[in-house]
Amino acid sequence: MRDFTFHNPTRLHFGTGQLKQLSSELEKYGNKVLLVYGGGSIKRNGLYDQVIAILKQEQKTVMELSGVEPNPRVTTARKGIDICKTEKIDFILAVGGGSTIDCVKAIAAGAKSEHDIWDIVTKKAAATDALPFGTILTLAATGSEMNSGSVITNWETKEKHGWGSPYTYPVFSILDPEFTKTVPADQTVYGIVDIMSHAFEHYFHHETNTLLQDRMVEGILQTMVETAPKLVADLKNEEYRATVLYNGTMALNGMVNMGYQGDWATHNLEHAVSAVHDIPHGGGLAILFPHWMEYVIDENPARAKQFAVRVFGIDPADKTDKEIGLSGIQALRSFWNQIGAPSRLTDYGIGEDSIEEMADKTVTASLAFGRFKQLTREDAVAIYKAAL
Repeated sequence: MRDFTFHNPTRLHFGTGQLKQLSSELEKYGNKVLLVYGGGSIKRNGLYDQVIAILKQEQKTVMELSGVEPNPRVTTARKGIDICKTEKIDFILAVGGGSTIDCVKAIAAGAKSEHDIWDIVTKKAAATDALPFGTILTLAATGSEMNSGSVITNWETKEKHGWGSPYTYPVFSILDPEFTKTVPADQTVYGIVDIMSHAFEHYFHHETNTLLQDRMVEGILQTMVETAPKLVADLKNEEYRATVLYNGTMALNGMVNMGYQGDWATHNLEHAVSAVHDIPHGGGLAILFPHWMEYVIDENPARAKQFAVRVFGIDPADKTDKEIGLSGIQALRSFWNQIGAPSRLTDYGIGEDSIEEMADKTVTASLAFGRFKQLTREDAVAIYKAAL
């Protein structure tokens, strides 16, 4: 475990009825609010009307930006930035899932910069400030409600990049499991996979003396393995929704990975796939993560064994560490298939003719990526081929 300093400034309001906290939070900021959301789900489930009523009650002047995409586009972020600069917006409110929040982070940073937001996303320039923003979460998945990270897609160049800044933490986030009960089965499954994938990205590392961190990550994974099938079978169950919602936040708010860095190669591999094909992020991760695990298992078979035994209860008797680890990977693949996640790139109509283009996208930032095992473009090709 390395030395570390931990700081997370986001206030988290968690539980049924926590929308009541919005009024007191809004009092702290200026009059002009930009409300950002995705499709029509928040209007169908009544959340939009509730939020608008509170904004009116607090006498806020409201501008709106709707239509944020599931893989949020830099073009949409630029629209929001233009509104913020033209209308002199004081505060941004994101109502939706991780994509909406990621887009708002780009808007918030871009509104306080003279640089184009894509230059900030691609690290050609750095954010030096951001408009304050809060979130009302409607989908358990990305953890974006309590971290500074964001993923933005440039559809014109077929690029998708993760980025972040100390300035892009939400000042508050409201998490009411009631608002996630209308999420359909497929999006629920993608969220479950995304949460577990964040835990896996932390878990596969070579740092020593991370006993507590390992147990916390394993706790998230065990809880998801226990709860996810129940939720998929009973989508309106608020208790299961709350459990998954809390796990999503904890998996990526920095608390379980203090003192070490995880791998994150699989996210890079998936970003390249969805940059080219615009598939659901969780679907891509479900396909790729087991193949990445198999590809890198020889880097640390004992780590794979620990995951297999502690998370899926694989019997270690009379097996090598690698054999135990491979059994754990197969258990993961079977579990994700059981709850309805895809398992092959061909499930999305992605064939061998796309592999070279996707592999090119994995190395746009650097010639190698990942920390558990550094991967090259050639490694990406091999993993994609195995995943067809």
